[in-house]
Amino acid sequence: MRTLRFGIEIETIGQTRARVAAAIQSVVGGTVQHVGTPYCYDPYDVIAEDGRRWRVMADSSLSAEKARQAEVVSPILRYEDIETLQEVIRAVRRAGARVDTSCGIHVHVDAARFDAKALRNLVKIVNKQERLIEHALGISDVRRARWCRGVDADFLAKIEKDRPSSLEEMNRAWYGYHNNSPHHYDSTRYRGVNLHNVWFRGTVEYRWFESTLHAGKVKAYIQFALALSAKAINARASSSRRRDFNPATAKYDFRVFLLKLGLIGDEFKTARLHLLARLNGSAAWKGERRDTVAYQEANG
Repeated sequence: MRTLRFGIEIETIGQTRARVAAAIQSVVGGTVQHVGTPYCYDPYDVIAEDGRRWRVMADSSLSAEKARQAEVVSPILRYEDIETLQEVIRAVRRAGARVDTSCGIHVHVDAARFDAKALRNLVKIVNKQERLIEHALGISDVRRARWCRGVDADFLAKIEKDRPSSLEEMNRAWYGYHNNSPHHYDSTRYRGVNLHNVWFRGTVEYRWFESTLHAGKVKAYIQFALALSAKAINARASSSRRRDFNPATAKYDFRVFLLKLGLIGDEFKTARLHLLARLNGSAAWKGERRDTVAYQEANG
């Protein structure tokens, strides 16, 4: 997972794009340019000292007036860039930007290492764990119904039946025809795992995440997306059988899933903390806690 490149889009409101761009510049250096076109986005570019471009743009889906819509679009990043990204997030928050329920975060993972088998694995892994993922990430009903819908049952059935062996065959399964010129606003993109972007811009897009300017949570989201991607790329095969969601054991069940993804040990302790925070139950015990006095007295 540490070798996978990624990018991120963080939607914010409450501050002007110029102020948000200046906040980014305060971390990455370089220059700020008001590009201005296309007008619907009115973008500002921050050309960092290392030559990479950070963009701040409007997004009509956000609840604020256009003047205070600011979607931060990172350049292509590497794992070692996460700390810089976290400093950018903190600077944007200090500048007065904020988020609400209209805002989301999208993590893009470089699709160069995804072949057809890896994409099949990814879809099946996500379908199996989807209810847990939705609860762990706190995806609202509105976002789940519109902006990040679940795995399409017909698409899943098709790839399980036909077992596409090439990206072209996966393309046909995804769109229902061979789409050799996908456009940005294709309706198939509104999935929690958006494979439209594989053919549109060369990334797998994870659209699940509610926006936040908490740098630790953003890091956890990125680590989750990278670990999930690495699992799909490296797995020989995967099961799509949908697991039942049990609120009483959800925290334990999701912790086990995170450990299987490789998010284990002290390095990922904070990631697990954030990703498990919304779930009920014990992370350590599947059923009743066995380290309590009551349990030990009852069971000798």
